[in-house]
Amino acid sequence: MPSNAEFSALTEPFRPELLAHCYRLLGSIHDAEDLVQETYLRAWRGFGGFEGRSSMRRWLYKIATTACLTALATRARRPLPSGLGAPADDHRVPVASREPAVAWLQPAPEFGAGDPAVAAAARAGVRLAFIAALQLLPARQRAVLTLRDVLAFPTAEVAELLDTTTAAVDSALRRARTHLAEAGPIEDEMTEPTGETDRALLENYVDAFTRADAEALVRLLRADVELEMPPIPTWFTGRDAVTGFLAARVLRPGRWRMTPTRANGQPALVVHHRTGDGRDEPYGVQVLTVRGGRIARITSFNDPALVPVFAPSSR
Repeated sequence: MPSNAEFSALTEPFRPELLAHCYRLLGSIHDAEDLVQETYLRAWRGFGGFEGRSSMRRWLYKIATTACLTALATRARRPLPSGLGAPADDHRVPVASREPAVAWLQPAPEFGAGDPAVAAAARAGVRLAFIAALQLLPARQRAVLTLRDVLAFPTAEVAELLDTTTAAVDSALRRARTHLAEAGPIEDEMTEPTGETDRALLENYVDAFTRADAEALVRLLRADVELEMPPIPTWFTGRDAVTGFLAARVLRPGRWRMTPTRANGQPALVVHHRTGDGRDEPYGVQVLTVRGGRIARITSFNDPALVPVFAPSSR
């Protein structure tokens, strides 16, 4: 068996990109963390049989992908509300009760830095719309598409990772691309953002939201803005519906504390809810999709368990 120091020196640099890989396949940051831990446990136990015929990176990806595919065999896909039904364009519609029985898609924090190549592999292909689209694919197609199109593994290496043939990989990749194309255009979401986040837009959004200024919020949103709030299945489309819903049911002065962060390579906010006795309780994470200098989508993950992932001091 290797020493802890030897094993860590060889394997730890790949942890951020393996976490991102498991997240792409599973759609859950909590499940991804568990599967990465399992990957390292399996790697530790099997290290004596690693003879260097493959690179360390490829060997770890094989273990991680196998673990994820095994887990996915008994788990339902993780949707967003927009993947389950049509939106509402009138804020006065009854809002469905929370649906805890559904395992919802989760956002993911930034996947660390370190070696530039490792960091790039961790950051690629994590935009929220792309992760949501991946969940529509069968597990094996999901794995092939991420290994080939996101991580750029050669077809022969993907076949080795999945214990299959190059012909089977090519076939699965074609089907996966077809399924994604049928799901709708997401090419812009697959492209990683360039330049700095528009800090002024985010600051103005936080200011309008926390002051409960619906008119100021209107100026920040696209006309076709969408709002979804897992675990609530109801979601809204159109600026009037979104601002109407927020003004009527969410915005209250001093009710929210919002801390800027990043999620899925996008601007995001850690949200705390102020209670009647003045305490700030974890509420969830909002992820914003920005197009053309305005907010195109607000995905509000109303799950307090996500707050410690993005704000470690809240653990």
